[in-house]
Amino acid sequence: MRSVRMRILVTLLVLAVVGVGGWQLLPSQGDKDKTITVGTTDAVTSLDPAGAYDAGSWALFSNVFQSLLTFAPDGASPIPDAAKSCGFVGGGLRTYRCELRDGLKFPSGRAMTAEDVKYSFDRVKKINSDVGPAPLFSTLGSVDADGQEVTFHLSTPDATFPFKVATGAGSIVDRTHYALDALRGGTQVDGTGPYRLTGYTKDKAAQLTPNGSYEGAVTGTRRPVDLRYYSDGKALDAAWNDKQVEVATRTLTPDVLARLNPSDPNQRVSESDSSETRNLYFNTRASSPLHDVRVRRAIAWLINREQLATSVYDGTVDALYSLIPAGITGHTTSFFDAYPAQSVKKARALLTEAGVSLPVRFTYGYGKGRGSGEQEAAELKRQLETGGLFKVDVKGYEWTDFQKRWAAGKLDAWAVGWVADYPDPDTFGAPLVGTGSTMNTGYSSKTVDRLITDSRQFADRSRVAADFRTLQSDVAQDVPLIPLWQQKEYVVTSEDVGGGQYLSDGTGVFRLWKLGWI
Repeated sequence: MRSVRMRILVTLLVLAVVGVGGWQLLPSQGDKDKTITVGTTDAVTSLDPAGAYDAGSWALFSNVFQSLLTFAPDGASPIPDAAKSCGFVGGGLRTYRCELRDGLKFPSGRAMTAEDVKYSFDRVKKINSDVGPAPLFSTLGSVDADGQEVTFHLSTPDATFPFKVATGAGSIVDRTHYALDALRGGTQVDGTGPYRLTGYTKDKAAQLTPNGSYEGAVTGTRRPVDLRYYSDGKALDAAWNDKQVEVATRTLTPDVLARLNPSDPNQRVSESDSSETRNLYFNTRASSPLHDVRVRRAIAWLINREQLATSVYDGTVDALYSLIPAGITGHTTSFFDAYPAQSVKKARALLTEAGVSLPVRFTYGYGKGRGSGEQEAAELKRQLETGGLFKVDVKGYEWTDFQKRWAAGKLDAWAVGWVADYPDPDTFGAPLVGTGSTMNTGYSSKTVDRLITDSRQFADRSRVAADFRTLQSDVAQDVPLIPLWQQKEYVVTSEDVGGGQYLSDGTGVFRLWKLGWI
């Protein structure tokens, strides 16, 4: 996902009031139906699961739709949600079967069947939106439905398929309200998740009301939630300071995050390590000025991640030197090993060897309002123009336009955050560096593709580390992307709201139902 969606490694929960009795931590009856307002800078690309593959959209999907499987907080493996049970059938990891729960109903009152599940997966692949999740189902050959049983037939062994089913890409829609070959417009959503979308204004707000007929993995009382979308971190900061929201997440500006005070009695702060990463991607096609690998390696010699993390992000992110972030199986420091320190001399030598005219001019795009994208672009431009080797033309775009531009190959370079789809190194493989990747860099490597395919044959995911270490070494040499940083997860709530520490853990599930009044 993109703008992003792992297990929390470190969690700091600050209780705003010291010495609060246990009885006071229970919600009062009067607060039961009071709306909790959550602010975020994430954007929703589409309300149709077949047309969105980004953190903001999937955060909403995890509340209004169900997938057959989902992830429990801190869970490394998916658990049943719309399904009663799921599992591989026979040997070979090529047939996966699920049995639906009984009693699941769409908002219309119509019962969900396996036909709806089949239809949902078929339409994702058929529509194949340029900014949709179809690439996640590259190993899915066909789907059969029989009553309450659905069977997935895979083209190659894929131990990670259950993880993909548990993502927003696996959202189940009502086949009577969604066309098989076109995205649904408007603001209506017909899902069976723990919430129903009762109001929506693009880029402004989403009103969520508890779904009384929900049946699935989510338990406990749910309260109405008003999701408010802000154009950038400064706007979210202002909303938080003006008490327009009770919860602020993804993300306040770096300077605000850096100044968070755990002892402030007016707020609760949850900080955790995250597997969200941000990479600088390159158009590697022959038509791009970055086609020659030596040019891309020269760029790698000029990037100073530590400076970027300090000057732009005030230390709220960690410098990242590999495709796979720390905390995930197979993590290495392949880019540090290959390019240990900023070197204009080595960059110049590579460009001279490539025979290109200096400075090499290329376009760099970023999404407006997406965190500190503008400040990051300015710092990267400064670093890359050191020594007069490159001339970077920087331009920001509205989020949806930005997605479409990189998907159409209209940019030479662009930076995008990546939220892990599921807690496995595979989510950093095919979607980012496999042939036909979601990031549409044009990069293709038979060796990398083979390593990705081979790794999927191991049901024991601890056995894939060697394959991914080799893969990361190859990526550091081919440079279709350059890792920049690894995010820390911050959730700030008012003193009377609890559950912020469970809201997000990098699995793509946005657990609004965990929030409650204290």
